[in-house]
This record gives sequence, structure tokens and C-alpha cells, in this order.
Amino acid sequence: MVGEACRLAERLLAPVGDRWGHTRGVAARAAAAVAAVADADRPVLVAAAYLHDVGYAPDLSWSTFHPVDGARFLAQRGWPELVVGLVAQHSGARFVAAARGLSDLLEPFADDRFTTGPLADALTFADQTTAPDGSPVDAGTRLADMLRRHGPDSPNARCHHVRGPALLAAVAATERRISAAA
Repeated sequence: MVGEACRLAERLLAPVGDRWGHTRGVAARAAAAVAAVADADRPVLVAAAYLHDVGYAPDLSWSTFHPVDGARFLAQRGWPELVVGLVAQHSGARFVAAARGLSDLLEPFADDRFTTGPLADALTFADQTTAPDGSPVDAGTRLADMLRRHGPDSPNARCHHVRGPALLAAVAATERRISAAA
């Protein structure tokens, strides 16, 4: 599953600016965080990390909301429900969807497994501790950079008062789980 996810993500994202570099970094961070999740979920975590941003591929744009576009594409190709749901809900997508008036697009992915718990937290950790160029970064710096890149009037900024604390809590929870497993 992980190898297939890597190959698919590379094919779709290599032509999209720094997106493939970021994705490789997220997958590396996820692989380093596997101790935070159950053994059976480890390949799911790394596969979802590779696939989390495939919705940015221009050919996949359906809704203009990359988490849903990626999840829809993966579901149509038979990827496991858990991977699909994690892609749809990664990094607090529900907050951005609400700010954009797109919450209804996430209804098919409303299962709590996709938004909370060790697996969802670990994917958030991997994404939010990886800079756009793929290098490791602390989550606070990543969030500040996101706000700067998207601008003060963006949906990301409008929901930051709820999304930011949720992302930081997921990162902290994953760091605690990794430490406890050591």
C-alpha cells in the first residue's frame, strides 16, 4: 500500500511546484511517527501521508477543495476507506470547509476516525511539522507561514481561531504518544 501510494503521489504531484517535495517530507515525518499509532495502522498512516495532497493535481480538481478532490479520486479508485477519510479530513479540513461554505462536501467523511485519535493526529503531526519545501519545521512556524501565504482574509485565517489550537493539540498528542512508546 505504501509503495503504491508513493508512486501515485509522485505521478500526480511531481509536476505541481513544491507539492511533491512537501509530500515526501510529510511521508518521512509520518514514518518517523509510526510509534504513535497501532501496528496495523502504520502503513495506513504513511500511505495517507503520501496521498494527503493529491487533490492539488490539476486533473483532479472537482470542488476546488483539495482534501475532498483527493479523497473523491482515491475512493473512485478503490483505496481503503480509512485512507480516503484521512485524506478528506487531514489537518483540520473541516474548519476550512466551514469557512468556505463547503462543509457538505465532507459529510461522506464524517466518521470520527478521520478527525480524532492517534491516526488522525499523527497525520496532522506529519503535515503540520513539514514546511512547504519538505523540510521539518515546528508546528507554530508552519501555521504562521500558512497564515502569511494565504493572507489575513483567507478561509484559513478566518478559521484559525479554532483550527490552529486543534492542529497544535494533535501535534502535541502525537509527540506524547511517540515519547510514551520510546
